[in-house]
Amino acid sequence: MLQRGISRKKVKETLLKGELIEHYKNDKPFKSGLFFYETDKPLHVVASLDEIEVKVYVITAYIPDNKHFLKDFKTRINDEKQ
Repeated sequence: MLQRGISRKKVKETLLKGELIEHYKNDKPFKSGLFFYETDKPLHVVASLDEIEVKVYVITAYIPDNKHFLKDFKTRINDEKQ
């Protein structure tokens, strides 16, 4: 995340204000999700929640591209269509 030039502040903002665009209910050990938020640039954050310990784990954060997402950066491009 920091290697990609994405600050902790932007990640936290994405998790607090962003939109859950994909939900990974079968992830282990905790369910996780892909969050989207855009301020000066679009940002994706994948995070999981330990509901018992009430802890959020950030798995990754990245700036989405048009190779994998449509122009809205919310809709994933289906690999079969490429």
